[in-house]
Amino acid sequence: MSTVASMPPIPAPRSWRERWLSFRNGCVASPAFQRWAAGFPLTRGIAQRNTRALFDLCAGFVYSQVLFACVRLDLFRILQSGPKSIEDLSRRLGLSPERTERLLKAAASLNLVTLLQDGRYALADLGAALTGNPSVAAMIEHHAMLYADLADPVALLRGEAGPTRLGQYWLYADHASLGRASEEAVAGYSGLMSASQALIAEDILDAYPLGGHGRLMDVGGGEGAFIAAVARRHAALRLTLFDLPPVAQRAAERLAGLGFGARVECLSGSFHTDILPGGADVISLVRILHDHDDAQAAVLVQAARDALPPGGTILIAEPLADTRGAEPIGDAYFGFYLLAMGSGRARTAAEIRTMLAVGGFTEIQEISTRRPLLTRLITAKRSRNV
Repeated sequence: MSTVASMPPIPAPRSWRERWLSFRNGCVASPAFQRWAAGFPLTRGIAQRNTRALFDLCAGFVYSQVLFACVRLDLFRILQSGPKSIEDLSRRLGLSPERTERLLKAAASLNLVTLLQDGRYALADLGAALTGNPSVAAMIEHHAMLYADLADPVALLRGEAGPTRLGQYWLYADHASLGRASEEAVAGYSGLMSASQALIAEDILDAYPLGGHGRLMDVGGGEGAFIAAVARRHAALRLTLFDLPPVAQRAAERLAGLGFGARVECLSGSFHTDILPGGADVISLVRILHDHDDAQAAVLVQAARDALPPGGTILIAEPLADTRGAEPIGDAYFGFYLLAMGSGRARTAAEIRTMLAVGGFTEIQEISTRRPLLTRLITAKRSRNV
């Protein structure tokens, strides 16, 4: 009886890269090699950078909590009017002088504030940037939910964590609950969504001016942050916002308060169950597609195609997983944020292109934006043959 069928398969020969990685990783894992590399002039800098990077990975949560404390205590707004002494800040923050100094030293080490020669503290670059972007501060406060959901990341990965705070916050992550959403229930997340859209609206419009179009429909437009930015730039463009009924109602009220009520038609529904209204020659999906799993994202792309005329344009603006130099934002941050939310994933540009092509779009291209780590922009045309 032949035993050939029962023999284990012969392993494929390892590539040179695999052999090199095996050798290198064996060296890096050796404590003796680590001590040698830390002392040898040609490798000392690399060893120190790796040590710092590994420590930063361990301490990252502490750094983020220092930032959270500064935002919660309103430190940056207090310092916006000028440098302050520890004693003055202690009174304003409601902390003892010792705890105030501890917070300020921590914030200074993170380039949020800076210590002046006279002992007062002032805003540093990152702290000053935050004062000009209140939407960033809103996101920082929001992250308390994410940190709670990530308390046991292994349980989250195994699907054993139970209901998450983010899943309950972002109601549309549970498609079955959409019909039960009330205005009170959507108030928090629709406001936060608008804050995140406001961060990138001008970048999108700088990259893709909309002057050549007649009507824009912003699907999942929240409270209208992107639509408002478009309205300010393009007085002749007709505008439609489409979102869940309570969100669309809030958008109508907010846009009316900004003076755009007569220019923007706010329509309500769900792309999961309703047909998107027609009439627009350009449809925008601003930070929407990555909130949905592949099947729902494909449905949304198909719904947009059906709502557009032949030759109509779709704009997809969101952070992508393969952004050079910002890989952790897509794969680590959004990977786990969306896992905790219970829906969606960050995709690569190639995956978006494939989804658009399958959905009946052509002339697919990426247009450069000012800050690709925050958003990249992909446009496509509805095929005239589909």
